[in-house]
Amino acid sequence: MKPAKLLSSFAGIALASFASANELMATIYIQAVAASPVAPVPLAGLQYDIHAPSEAQVIAYEAPELPDDTKLVRVGVYDPAAKQWTSSTSVASVDNFDKGYSPALMLSVDPSGTPISVALRGVRIDAGQTRDFGPQAMVFVTAAGKQPDLNKPVVLSPEGKQVVPEEKSMFQKYWWVIALVVLMSVVGGGDEKK
Repeated sequence: MKPAKLLSSFAGIALASFASANELMATIYIQAVAASPVAPVPLAGLQYDIHAPSEAQVIAYEAPELPDDTKLVRVGVYDPAAKQWTSSTSVASVDNFDKGYSPALMLSVDPSGTPISVALRGVRIDAGQTRDFGPQAMVFVTAAGKQPDLNKPVVLSPEGKQVVPEEKSMFQKYWWVIALVVLMSVVGGGDEKK
């Protein structure tokens, strides 16, 4: 990657991020997994809106130049100033960049839009099915999980034993049915013939 070309493509990303207040931007970095550490380099810039994640798009992409002996790469969101990954990373094979494959970048974000994790997978290109051979972006917005419905709390006696409620008699359970039958008998009356 040429530094001037890389800088100009990511400068365009910075300008595009001001286009809309709802749209956010994330720069995805790639790092070769090798015995000698190599600094992460920018791979792609994603523009997304947490209210319309299906409309995410890749606004800048630079095919990685990896050493020949590289078999695995790490992808994620990286902060070059702090020299640390700001999202969780995933490891992918360099085969995802082979001829006949288009990289698909999957970004998971929290409800505020902050990147949580990044994943990469190569999607086989079928020229008869699609005309879009470029990299694809997918954004997934996390949501709070369903909370468990808890039962009634256990009641304990002063001695620390569970209090078992007494069994109700049939009259205690169904008194209202008996009252309803009596009320209907009194009020309903019969049709008396004179």
